[in-house]
Amino acid sequence: MATIDLDKSNFEGTITGNEIVLVDFWAGWCGPCRMFAPVYEKASQNHPDIVFGKVDTEAEQELAAAAKITSIPTLMAFKGGTLVFAQPGALPATALEQVIAGIRDLDADQQRSA
Repeated sequence: MATIDLDKSNFEGTITGNEIVLVDFWAGWCGPCRMFAPVYEKASQNHPDIVFGKVDTEAEQELAAAAKITSIPTLMAFKGGTLVFAQPGALPATALEQVIAGIRDLDADQQRSA
C-alpha cells in the first residue's frame, strides 16, 4: 500500500479506524524529510496491512501544532487508536523495521491501561 496524505479532515478517522497507523510529519524544504521519504514509502509497500500516512506540516500547521510537532521529520505510530511511539529524526530502513516489529508485538490494550 502506498502512503496516504493526511490532513485535519481525515487524520482522526484514519487513526481510530485502523489497527496500526504510522504517520510521518514532514515538509518539502526539509532535507532529512526528503531522505526519509523513500525509506518510508518502501516500508509502506512491504507492510500492506499497516496504514502509512504523511502530514505536510507546512500545509497542515494546525494539525502539526495539535500533535506537538517541534522537529521534522517526526514519526508517530498508533495502535488501536492510541499513540504508542513518537520520535523525531529520519530513521534508516533497519531502524524503521525494528519500530514496526515492536509496534506489531505491542499489546495496545495494556498500553492504554498503563
